[in-house]
Amino acid sequence: GGVVTAMLDESCGMAVQLALDGRRAIATLDLRIDYQKPATPGLDIKAHAVCYRVTRSIAFVRATAYQESEDEPVATATACFMAGANRTNMLRDKPRDYRVPPPLDAPEDPTGLFANSPFARCLGIRIGADGVPVMPFSERIIGNPILPAIHGGMTGAFLETTAIVSLTRELGVARPPKPIGLTINYLRSGRALDTYARASVVKQGRRVVAFEAQAWQDDPAKPIASAFGHFMLRSAPGADEE
Repeated sequence: GGVVTAMLDESCGMAVQLALDGRRAIATLDLRIDYQKPATPGLDIKAHAVCYRVTRSIAFVRATAYQESEDEPVATATACFMAGANRTNMLRDKPRDYRVPPPLDAPEDPTGLFANSPFARCLGIRIGADGVPVMPFSERIIGNPILPAIHGGMTGAFLETTAIVSLTRELGVARPPKPIGLTINYLRSGRALDTYARASVVKQGRRVVAFEAQAWQDDPAKPIASAFGHFMLRSAPGADEE
């Protein structure tokens, strides 16, 4: 799910830049994703985003992620972006002179929570010494290279990954829950720092769990993003599943 989240956020941002003059920095204010069906392994995922309204400071976008046909989406999204989020000029200002981005991979841990998630391992997500998930900073996850700021899609993917892992542990279920819908609110720019996150159950039903999550950097009282959404609980391996 985090891969689709990151792709939809990027696609929405590209649509906004095309609708604007291309000079103003933009920032995601909120992003809502509804997962329609699982992606078929082995097939590319495509995205189509449309910026359907622009005001003086806000742009509104719709997007679809699909594989073979846009009429059968993997996920749909709606988002709001702030235009002119800071004073940088995306065409004139030069990004910082970064060295070649280093690989960002979680330490080898075949029994760890992320052993079976190549995407989470690629982002370097791991459990910190205090039991809190952490996504280490790397040039690879920068969205705005001038500030620099972490890509909103990476923050959203981290929040979703944290929610899945945290709820799996808290509920003691045999299989990770399946994402249904996710809404991310971006509160401030993610800086060139490690990012931490936590998630908790808001309400648990027989089949659906409501959750909330927060991500922060140097101060838990100043989150950079929050999320809420729903997961569907899945049957244990070998059991009948609807």
